[in-house]
Amino acid sequence: MVDLFAAGLLAAIQPQMLLLIFLGVVVGIIFGSIPGLTAVMAIALCLPMTYGMAPAAGMSLLVALFVGATSGGLIAAILLKIPGTPSSIATTFDGGPMMEKGEGVKALGAGIVFSFIGTILSIIALVFVAPALARVALSFGPHEYFAIAIFSLTLIATLSSGSMTMGIFSGLVGFAVSTVGIAPVDATRRFTFGMVELNSGFSILAVLVGMFAIAEVIKVAEAGRAGSNIRITAPVMKGVKGFGFSMKEFFEQLPNGFRSAVIGIVIGILPGIGAGTSNILAYIAARSRSRTPEEFGKGTLEGVVAPEAANNAGIGGAMIPLLTLGIPGDAVTAILLGGLMMHGIQPGPMLFVTQADLVYTIFAALTVSAIVMLIVEFYGLRIFVKLLAIPRHILLPMILVLCAVGAFGLASRIFDIWTVLGFGILGYAFVKAGIPTAPFIIGFILGPMAETNFRRGLQLSQGDYTGFLTNPISGAFLALAALSIIWQIWSGMRKRPARTSS
Repeated sequence: MVDLFAAGLLAAIQPQMLLLIFLGVVVGIIFGSIPGLTAVMAIALCLPMTYGMAPAAGMSLLVALFVGATSGGLIAAILLKIPGTPSSIATTFDGGPMMEKGEGVKALGAGIVFSFIGTILSIIALVFVAPALARVALSFGPHEYFAIAIFSLTLIATLSSGSMTMGIFSGLVGFAVSTVGIAPVDATRRFTFGMVELNSGFSILAVLVGMFAIAEVIKVAEAGRAGSNIRITAPVMKGVKGFGFSMKEFFEQLPNGFRSAVIGIVIGILPGIGAGTSNILAYIAARSRSRTPEEFGKGTLEGVVAPEAANNAGIGGAMIPLLTLGIPGDAVTAILLGGLMMHGIQPGPMLFVTQADLVYTIFAALTVSAIVMLIVEFYGLRIFVKLLAIPRHILLPMILVLCAVGAFGLASRIFDIWTVLGFGILGYAFVKAGIPTAPFIIGFILGPMAETNFRRGLQLSQGDYTGFLTNPISGAFLALAALSIIWQIWSGMRKRPARTSS
């Protein structure tokens, strides 16, 4: 393990890789810090650029974007009291008041340092947990993989924001869209309507860019120019030493940071919950364990450290099921899965056997990205503050053009541009209807995996459906899927009487 990580680190610090990681972190921070732009949009936009790269270089760029965008949300959260990303919602609770009290630099410094610590702790968990889990998963067959796919899709659908019905509907639509093209087992054409372009189905890149980047552009454009002329007060950097807080304060916050990182890692591993939940849970945990809970919401350092350590710790946590089982836990890891598949790499336990060097290069790239983020985010703060003021009517058309160019560059087909625009409109319709997008993408990605393993499982059991239930592991995952649906229905029924009585 040590030898593999050392080899991965040597690959990650090559000049070309360092440049890609640096650019990825910088672009990620920009997307994370500007309200309306997200990590999902940043990675979806840059995904086509990795098509001509080596897998290690392409994935290093994407994970650097992930690290930068996740942490970048704290800049807007503290300076504007507007979360740059959903993972920075709880940072606004105390980051904004600290800025108003003249402690903006301290809040930013602490947020950046504990973002770094949360990321590093999650990478350590990833390095040690992922290979062990992969060894267990090597014994999995078609029955197990089908059950895992159904469980992941069900859990994401039931835990999505909004109603469970909407989440399941979104997942089923994604599943249905994935069936377009030639069937995986018997090569039957399905829903192609005589169009040769649909024989291979919809490009995962086109679907991801459309559903996230284009839909987000339309949504932000609908809001008009509101918010483009926000007044931004830059923090006073004169006379600031280090990261703006003392070593005493650093050591006082270590238990809080460590506890929040553990929360972030655990939540990150669970599909469908994500950093948007973990930062709030970490904030609540910090307040409940604090000696001065009454200070929360008024500008306390504890209220900044907890959410920032948690949301960045979710990075390594979310990568664990992605790399070991090929199961994306949220929209960002779904796009990362798309990046791997675009390079002909299938995540799963065999990845640690056949391409261990690539896996550990990704681990090393995450580590280097965290270090670059620590340096760039603090010392480039003045530049990022100015970028917050870029009018959106200038920014959005540039993003739209880049999406179209990226889609065309994949296979030099105009059809892919129309596909991106079509799924962009569908994504926008989902937003307006209150339908969550993440289950759609998970359904689209896991659909072929579930279908292929379902049919292979039936072949192995000679058409006996009970094989999926009698197999201990697949039976357990299907039971968990059923329990998650029952639990969500029961929770909804409990809330109804409360609403009627009020």
